[in-house]
Amino acid sequence: MNQVPNQAPNQVTVIGLGPMGLAMAGAYLDAGYEVTVWNRSPGKDTELVARGARRAGSAAEAVAASGLTVLSLIDVDAAYTALADADLHGRVLANLSSDVPDKARAAARWARERGASYLTGGVNVPPTGIGREGSSMFVSGPGEVYAAHRAALDVLAATDYRGADAGHAQLYYQLNMIMFWTAYTGWYQALAVARANGLTAADLVPYAGATADSLRGFYEGGAPLIDADAHEGTYERLAMCAASVEHILHTAADSGVDTGILSAHADLYRRGVAAGFGADSSSRLINLLRGAAPAA
Repeated sequence: MNQVPNQAPNQVTVIGLGPMGLAMAGAYLDAGYEVTVWNRSPGKDTELVARGARRAGSAAEAVAASGLTVLSLIDVDAAYTALADADLHGRVLANLSSDVPDKARAAARWARERGASYLTGGVNVPPTGIGREGSSMFVSGPGEVYAAHRAALDVLAATDYRGADAGHAQLYYQLNMIMFWTAYTGWYQALAVARANGLTAADLVPYAGATADSLRGFYEGGAPLIDADAHEGTYERLAMCAASVEHILHTAADSGVDTGILSAHADLYRRGVAAGFGADSSSRLINLLRGAAPAA
């Protein structure tokens, strides 16, 4: 692990002061850290500086100020641009910007070539959750680097270490985002149908919460069977699920609401039935999503 001499453990740099970066820098100030900040466009650090943060004149100066630099940027490419002129030798970069796993791995190689240690993070809360009880984030990268800086990262959110592969934190994060965004888009779809029928979001909230809570049981109960490649239709059948999906598609259409998302959903279930697996569990659809024919 690269070491930076004469660096206090409670020093940290935050680069990128969008809503998430602002929240992170603020959490470090609340925790008593010496915080150096830099943002490409000026003016976003005014409140932080008033609270005691140090404004760096450049990204290179910001990196030089601390052994640990936390990056909160739009993506990995923005990190390359921001750090192009920085001396990274002996520094630790914790890139908490969202991106795809392979780009996280490439960034780790890029950092190593410049003498830096690199951690990837996937933050599972919005800016309002930073520094709060119950927040979490995935972290991956060299185990000894994570161990040395875990306390600092835990200031932002409780860390869940996913191993040495720099891409794994982003993989776990994006898997969560697949579930989150498809469910959240489903919420918008339901609201569009509800409003077309004279209902309000408030009318739907109690039932939406119960539906969301019920998903945990489906995930936990189905996971062992899916991992065992056991798709028998003992408790639910693909044909039954396909019929239900057709009902929601036509309910939306009858309400005059856009059906693009639901049509794609229904098409997947139709293909599963057409493949001959109507009597099996709907988990057979995983094979179709992977582009492989399900095993008979």
